[in-house]
Amino acid sequence: MQDRILSASTYFGVRALKSPIDFWMYQEIISETRPDIVIEIGNAGGGSTLAIAHICDCLGNGRVIGLDLSHDIVPAIVKNHPRITLLTGEACGLLENVKRLIKDKDSVLIIEDSAHTFDNTLRILRTFSQLVKPGGYFIVEDSICHHGLEVGQNPGPYEAIEAFLEENKQFECDRTREPFLITWNPKGYLKKLRSGEVRADASTEEVLMLKRENAELKRLVAEQTRQIELYKKSRGC
Repeated sequence: MQDRILSASTYFGVRALKSPIDFWMYQEIISETRPDIVIEIGNAGGGSTLAIAHICDCLGNGRVIGLDLSHDIVPAIVKNHPRITLLTGEACGLLENVKRLIKDKDSVLIIEDSAHTFDNTLRILRTFSQLVKPGGYFIVEDSICHHGLEVGQNPGPYEAIEAFLEENKQFECDRTREPFLITWNPKGYLKKLRSGEVRADASTEEVLMLKRENAELKRLVAEQTRQIELYKKSRGC
């Protein structure tokens, strides 16, 4: 399967280095969350970039921003698609360029598929995670390296994911996105928690802290509401 993906997989005739099992999950996530922007970091031949754009076509919503060091081998069918914008350069160095293409209200899905070193993956997670809104996803690919396949960097994406989750409690690993058992992205489906949610692996202390924070927030909102009502009465409203 690994050899077939790397050597012969295509989408609409365009080379696509992507597991079809995981890509099925991508279309489920895109259909469910309806992101306005999909940022694909690492585009290779552009097959998966085009496939994401076609999903957006079907949904009638969404644009794709592709980042890579080079887009020389990306064919015209990808470059000319109206939903696709390609930016060339080192991903983290392109952050401000990406931000200029995103509106404040836009929801963002990120797919990281660049150099699968520990340092690069962790740096990209730290840099781009700020763009994901609560309920959105940050997908890290190829965490299968040395965690299912003895290929690639070691440590690599899998270890970078664990390090990121240890330092950033706003995200959790959503393993319900690995229902087919075979995945190239073990632990790689990272979901940003909504307000009031707590990670499944949270300690008792973290749960209690969140409950205290929520209680304090409710108290502040209630007090603010009371003050507004008092002001309205004083003004005869």
